[in-house]
Amino acid sequence: MPVCLVDDERSIARYSRYTEVARKVPSLLDPKEAVATLLEFGQAQKLSGWVLYPTRDEQVAALSQNRVELSKMFRVPTPPWETVKWLWDKRNTYDLAEKLSIPTPRTWYPCSLESLDQIEFQFPVAIKPAIKEHFIYTTKQKAWRADTLDQLRDQFTRALRFLPAGEIMVQDLIPGDGSCQYAYCAFFKHGNSVAHLTVCRQRQHPFEFGRSSTYVETVELPLLKEYSERFLHAIEYYGLVEMEYKRDLRDGQYRLLDVNGRTWGYHTIGRRAGVDFPYLLFADQMNEPIEYCEGKAGVRWVRLITDLPTGFLGILNGHLKGRAYFRSLLHYDEEAVFSLEDPLPGMVELALIPYLSVKRGF
Repeated sequence: MPVCLVDDERSIARYSRYTEVARKVPSLLDPKEAVATLLEFGQAQKLSGWVLYPTRDEQVAALSQNRVELSKMFRVPTPPWETVKWLWDKRNTYDLAEKLSIPTPRTWYPCSLESLDQIEFQFPVAIKPAIKEHFIYTTKQKAWRADTLDQLRDQFTRALRFLPAGEIMVQDLIPGDGSCQYAYCAFFKHGNSVAHLTVCRQRQHPFEFGRSSTYVETVELPLLKEYSERFLHAIEYYGLVEMEYKRDLRDGQYRLLDVNGRTWGYHTIGRRAGVDFPYLLFADQMNEPIEYCEGKAGVRWVRLITDLPTGFLGILNGHLKGRAYFRSLLHYDEEAVFSLEDPLPGMVELALIPYLSVKRGF
């Protein structure tokens, strides 16, 4: 299947043998600019009827809010804004989850620095953005930890430099690392999961507030399917989705953290587990028949370029056992980038390590 790429970063995907055309543009952060860029690119490359795959949350929002205009050129599987708004803003996500009896971390929404003194927090807590995109691009972090009220005041003041006060959340910090992080991944349609699997994010980077997974394994966990389908059915969701949970070791609850309405970093684990998510979405958009499928447990995915430094730091800090870590590297089924069939992207990624470290904080 021919693939075209539009990106505002130095993407390794442009070096893939399967990418026919790639264009680097100044920015895709502004929704109007992103939509105009896609339409111009689509017309120039004669991409009428092609399927759009957003890979970042701000692109999901842009496609969702401009579906009518974009649909004149492309097939747009991203749901309308009436659905996406429940994913985009965590205040909406947690409010709906509570109504649906889906556990979430205890969360506060202080409207000012002074209001922090009026809330009885149980430390440690995390400061997070309700709408994460600008915060993450600026700070290169998903959240900050505060162990005392003084630290919380300092972090809140710092967050005000990047966010309106109303978008700052203070959240109970669930203990545990990536081994407590789980995710339900699916192609969802007509109120049901057409294809799905569940994973444990065994390791992530950074260690506590992982921006990305580095070692992932598929597992059997029917409860997350129940929670996730309840949520997705309520918002009439369609398309690919990853719902992130964390197991609270204090009471055994699996608490919903985030919902991503797009492809996710380790989605290629699905192909190894028998659930080829991008292809299923493509086939459905092309009105081809698709059948229900469930990913098998025990399939492992790794991104070595980030997992190796994560593992070494974990060993040095006492979070990981050296022998167990190196044993895990002998038993994985899918590497995120390296492929003998398509080796150039992996070679380019090694050369781009300095750029990635500055651009994304790796």
